[in-house]
Amino acid sequence: MAVALATAAWAFSYRHGTGTSATIPDSQAVVALVAAHLFVLCFAFSWGVVVWVLLGEMFPNKVRALALSVAASAQWLANWVITVSFPTLSDWNLSLTYAVYACFALISIAFVYFFVKETKGRTLESMG
Repeated sequence: MAVALATAAWAFSYRHGTGTSATIPDSQAVVALVAAHLFVLCFAFSWGVVVWVLLGEMFPNKVRALALSVAASAQWLANWVITVSFPTLSDWNLSLTYAVYACFALISIAFVYFFVKETKGRTLESMG
């Protein structure tokens, strides 16, 4: 995922103009398109699904309904913040915007490695 975003950032660094008059040379446009599709594919088989499975399995039964509703709300709020901030960030610097997103994708790998514990073979109540 991070590689796809970083590649898109590189491709968009060749942008000429701003707003609706922005253009990218053909070769970089193809790279950007492929990188964007690769990002969507990688996200779909990783965080896109995993986050919802993780949320459903990380809370004990006693608090699951309330905790899951708060966590899902936070997830949707974060999605909304990214959606509404992207146009402003991309007008400021499109390549750097994608580079920042790539950095956060890399940080998510470290987060999972250090903070998400393996739950295989454990009951929800034993994980509290």
